[in-house]
Amino acid sequence: MFRPLSVYIGARYTRARRRSLFVSFISFTSMIGLALGVLVMIVVLSVMNGFDYEMRSRVLGMVPHATIESSTPIDDWPTLAERLAQHPQVAAVAPFIQMQGLLTHRGQVTKILINAVDPVIEPEVSIVGQFFREGTLADLAPGEFGIVIGDKAASTLGVGVGDKVTFVAPEVTVTPAGVFPRMKRFTVRGIFHVGAGEIDGYVAIANISDLARLHRWKPDQVQGVRLRFVDLFQAPRIAWELAGQLGDDFYSRDWTRTHGNLYQAIRMEKAMIGLLLLLIVAVAAFNIISTLVMVVTDKRGDIAILRTLGATPRQIMAIFMVQGTVIGVVGTLVGALLGIFAALNVSSWVAALERLIGHKFLSADVYFIDYLPSRLLTADVVQVCVAALILSFFATLYPAWRAARTQPAEALRYE
Repeated sequence: MFRPLSVYIGARYTRARRRSLFVSFISFTSMIGLALGVLVMIVVLSVMNGFDYEMRSRVLGMVPHATIESSTPIDDWPTLAERLAQHPQVAAVAPFIQMQGLLTHRGQVTKILINAVDPVIEPEVSIVGQFFREGTLADLAPGEFGIVIGDKAASTLGVGVGDKVTFVAPEVTVTPAGVFPRMKRFTVRGIFHVGAGEIDGYVAIANISDLARLHRWKPDQVQGVRLRFVDLFQAPRIAWELAGQLGDDFYSRDWTRTHGNLYQAIRMEKAMIGLLLLLIVAVAAFNIISTLVMVVTDKRGDIAILRTLGATPRQIMAIFMVQGTVIGVVGTLVGALLGIFAALNVSSWVAALERLIGHKFLSADVYFIDYLPSRLLTADVVQVCVAALILSFFATLYPAWRAARTQPAEALRYE
């Protein structure tokens, strides 16, 4: 009895009555359509957030934010590192040497990029230590020519911890007996799994002094230093500035050159997919228009009676706006609850389905991670719900305006 007349009548119209079951069924389907649109939008945005987060935390946690290198081997890298660390955006500095080539074992061959690092300092700039399945970085003792490889590379070569692999460098050695490729035997000391096929299959880690010997450098010479920044999005600008301050012999590289296109593609895809799914939600929301138009036609007699009893056009309009808003609110809330539940569990559901059918949907050979990530953000849920409610509200305006223009005599004549 304390509710406004428009709210009371509009809420009653949303409940099924025996003589208007078809209209109520249409209202129900409008709710379901809106709920499904909201559900799908929340789940897809959560999956895109998951890819974005995994790109930042895993892939960009493994590769350097930036590197400072020289055209010649760097002799006194600790002094260089100390100088670079004075910049407020530089969080950590570590030396490195890289060498590309092939790894072979009993006739199996795979391409490889060896990152030679200092096992003590490397955890400051990389998170690779968090993904070891066997062994640790500390097992890469200098002089032992140990190597750590990804599980995909280990599977390709058919090796495990303790096995010997041969590294073939893209250089040759000229001897009186002829020209021979440079080769070195390494012992597998560990295996890691990041979940990114590009890293698990083609990246290896060795001790920096061992690779310096393979390059025929002095034990303390390095190729360059890796930098970890407080804000990785500042890496291109700051790395370029730091390299310029060091002189003409130094140059910089940053993560945007190696993985920037992939990251930008993920961000663009999220925006485009979000827009397309919003159109789906809009279609579902505007189904409310057809629902309310049918309701207005069905309730012509009621409108005439209300107008005769003194109801104003504004009150009649408010009645049908309330009904449409109730449909929008219920559909949005149901879709949001189901979407949150699905987004929190979609990763485990897909993994269980993969195990059940024995097929991998995201192959590491094609995608940069081999599982479906999901990361639910409150902001996305709020934005989706607000957008659905706004679209639902606008969808009520025309039918409600049409109902307000209905004249009592005309309505009774049709009735």
